[in-house]
Amino acid sequence: MTHRILLLPGDGIGPEITAVAVKVLGTIGERFGESFEFEEALLGGAAIDATGTALPEATLEAAQRADAVLLAAIGGPKWDTTDPDKPRPEQGLLGIRKALGLYANLRPVKIFDALREASTLKPEFLEGVDMLIVRELTGGLYFGERARQYDVVGAGADGAAGQRAYDTLDYREYEVERIAHTAFEAARTRRSKVHSVDKANVLESSRMWREVVHRVAADYPDVELIDQLVDNSAMQLIRNPAQFDVMVTENMFGDILSDEASMLTGSLGMLASASLGDGTALYEPSHGSAPDIAGQGVANPLAMLLSVELMLRYSFVLHEAADALAAAITRVLDDGWRTPDIANAATLPQRRVGTVSMGDLVIERL
Repeated sequence: MTHRILLLPGDGIGPEITAVAVKVLGTIGERFGESFEFEEALLGGAAIDATGTALPEATLEAAQRADAVLLAAIGGPKWDTTDPDKPRPEQGLLGIRKALGLYANLRPVKIFDALREASTLKPEFLEGVDMLIVRELTGGLYFGERARQYDVVGAGADGAAGQRAYDTLDYREYEVERIAHTAFEAARTRRSKVHSVDKANVLESSRMWREVVHRVAADYPDVELIDQLVDNSAMQLIRNPAQFDVMVTENMFGDILSDEASMLTGSLGMLASASLGDGTALYEPSHGSAPDIAGQGVANPLAMLLSVELMLRYSFVLHEAADALAAAITRVLDDGWRTPDIANAATLPQRRVGTVSMGDLVIERL
């Protein structure tokens, strides 16, 4: 069977880890009798340079034709700006998620035994850590009404008009309802526990969030629901991360907490994600474009390959292939191979490898 994948290499290290993913998928296709067809398009900074916009119409059309979208990374200081009228790479990512109706972002956080020492936490605190962060992806602050204005109220000492800026945290009831169902359904396949993260002691949007989540929970009497304020969640992720099974959050809270949780694994370079919803699903590593190491051949491709694993499961229902890829990655790590971001003083010099070599090691074990 042929599976059509749209590749969005993006910026920085994106093209390097995309090349590894394509090579690994070629091996998977040969082993499991599947065919993967690739199309490439622009997103983010590369798209701004070529077309003046972070999400060209041609990219969106290609995504809608594809069976799955595999995104590497976008952004970098080259395109950083505080000018609200200039395009930013992140607009491309937010735009494609919204246009494809991808409202649920799933980020698994699991500790590889071989990387316990790479985490900033003591190994005994990592025992039993295996969680899934379910982040609402198309609402909240990132999509609410926003503006910057000049008025006399914000005037400076010289009397000149000062600035006022605002971003609106906006949620509809149905948006909370559908992400809650996603979380509870996922919990049923795991350990049947959901932590719902909000700021209900302060925010009206969070009070509605909590009410809706509790109403949805009534449909899942077999799943335990725990309300947790976001600041407490941030603390508990460090204090006792093993308590979490499924964590469901609004957009910005999930963005921040999932990056915090990634450090339990030792590196943001080990965290994959799947964005699911009404349209073509999108898969991407949770790390950024790492422009400081772009072109040096040292980027960790494993988060990209773990995102490929999720793609094999969710979009193509190739569970045997996904299991084989996950096992191959585990064996590489168990054998002591490390890219710089997950290496430590105990890593043998001859086991320190770059982007391409890490991909080749995974292929050998496939």
